[in-house]
Amino acid sequence: MPVSLSIKSLTVEFTSGGYKIRPLNGFSCDGDDGQLMVLLGPSGCGKTTLLSCLAGLLTPTSGSIHFNDEEITGLRGRALATYRRHTVGVVFQAFNLIPSLSARSNVMVPLRLAGASRKAARERATTLLAQVGLSERANYRPGQLSGGQQQRAAIARALVHDPPLVLADEPTAHLDYVQVEGVLRLLRDLARPGRMVVVATHDERITQLADKVVELTPHLPAEQREPREVTLGEGQFVFRQGDPSDLVYVVQSGEVEILREMGDGAEEHVTVIGPGGYFGELGPMLNLPRSASARALSATVLTGCSVQEFRSQRPGHLGQAAAQS
Repeated sequence: MPVSLSIKSLTVEFTSGGYKIRPLNGFSCDGDDGQLMVLLGPSGCGKTTLLSCLAGLLTPTSGSIHFNDEEITGLRGRALATYRRHTVGVVFQAFNLIPSLSARSNVMVPLRLAGASRKAARERATTLLAQVGLSERANYRPGQLSGGQQQRAAIARALVHDPPLVLADEPTAHLDYVQVEGVLRLLRDLARPGRMVVVATHDERITQLADKVVELTPHLPAEQREPREVTLGEGQFVFRQGDPSDLVYVVQSGEVEILREMGDGAEEHVTVIGPGGYFGELGPMLNLPRSASARALSATVLTGCSVQEFRSQRPGHLGQAAAQS
């Protein structure tokens, strides 16, 4: 049966260290049957958060996820448990294998928990370990396996119920280049009619194998990179905490307050930037969402420019501003 994925205006907001965090802010994308979809972006851009929503492990603040004709974000109780068990298989970054059990027993665990007999679980685990090339290591414990072999065992475990949606979080993070090739080839082969594979990673090598690449921190189109003037009235925001980062801003006249939004709705004052000062450089430089908000305290004129343009105008200044936004 063909599968499809639709994510619409997904926002996840929570409090961390007292601050309001939005790792996903109005995110949307679609996936088609048989695709290997890669979610690409640096640490902190929301990749793992998105996978957690797709796995039914995290409920978003707003927005929707539909897999086939089912709205995942609306599932509760037994329906959610059924989805997690039979529809989605998750490959964790840290493998999450039980150290005291063999590779075969690790694969058998979710089957036994689902009520399968020991014989049936053993036969299924043996078949899956053969599929991922671990037949000769079936009786080895995780500590006796290489990183790549542990990842293969984790993939086999994720496939026990033959899920139509497979999620992998940074599957190459702990592997050397020799082991990476085999794991990537395996993930590529898992994407086939009737199944979709979604991989979250910062490893751009995977994009060469992908059917679709979704950048969680998209780059500005070329026509938007040229310096441009921005005029603001008192109280207007240049950007809000959690927004995608695009430009560095230089204050030509007026003043801009940098502030952070707290989880309880309060605001934390960070600093004020006056004429000649600049702000917002770390977000686009590190390809991360805005870590603070910027608001005009009076009628203000700014020049917005790309990181490259800012570097050419003020060599040595990048990364030294008071506001990390």
